[in-house]
Amino acid sequence: MFDVKQCLSECEEKMQMTTMYLEDTLSHIRAGKANVHILDAIRVDSYGSMVPLNNVSAISTPDQRTIAIKPWDKSMFRIIEKAIIDSNIGITPENNGEVIRLNFPPLTEERRKQIAKECNKEAENAKISIRNTRRDGIEKLKKAIKDGLSEDMEKDAENDLQKLHDRFMKTIDEISAKKDKELMTI
Repeated sequence: MFDVKQCLSECEEKMQMTTMYLEDTLSHIRAGKANVHILDAIRVDSYGSMVPLNNVSAISTPDQRTIAIKPWDKSMFRIIEKAIIDSNIGITPENNGEVIRLNFPPLTEERRKQIAKECNKEAENAKISIRNTRRDGIEKLKKAIKDGLSEDMEKDAENDLQKLHDRFMKTIDEISAKKDKELMTI
């Protein structure tokens, strides 16, 4: 027998993963102020293995426009600087022998709008993913009718799936609006 609750929970889990992915993706986009998450993808060579930057240094934000990186091992300065330069964050590191600083210039209006478009594109991709999850769930329910699921139960489950869809669409809109506000705030 087809388990409706399991089908709905699988769809909800996929939708939840989509929103989590969107939040993570948007957190890595620079919004005019320093955010340590933009360094998450940077890996450095430490004693023969590639490790995340935060495994070999302390990373902090002393003010809104600066990230300070303090390596635990003095020999890591050159390696960290090279990794930051080779990455695509577009900021040149400044090294004073104690701390590596990344100074973020304020974004221009044009650049803010460009980044906002990228964020909206990511949000639209998340919405498409949620719609696809709903569609797949509905297809499973329709197939289950052939396997003995009553039409009433299928319609109820379809309505529940639509409510899930609406809830996650609203969440995506809220996440996108929050990021837009963050981008447009000078």
